[in-house]
Amino acid sequence: MAELPVKQTHGEVVFVVRVQPRAGRDSVDGVREGVLRVRLAAPPVEGEANEALCRFLAARLHLPKSAVRILSGERGRVKRIAVRGAAVSAVEALAGAADP
Repeated sequence: MAELPVKQTHGEVVFVVRVQPRAGRDSVDGVREGVLRVRLAAPPVEGEANEALCRFLAARLHLPKSAVRILSGERGRVKRIAVRGAAVSAVEALAGAADP
């Protein structure tokens, strides 16, 4: 299994996500090349996929949506994500719990 590099800085954990919009459902698709792959049903139009990504990650990490923010990559598929109040182990567990 590939490993997800997660950095802890200033009370936040930072990691990289690759989003596949317009998927059949929201799910985690594992880690490839050091990037967490996430499938989202939302289309990449007017920030809908970004909002869906923040909601999805917050729900999976049991945190409020406001704890998740996109640091870079808002207009691309590859995004750097910061999550306030999450433990590195929780993000690693999320990466290891790919949906079937």
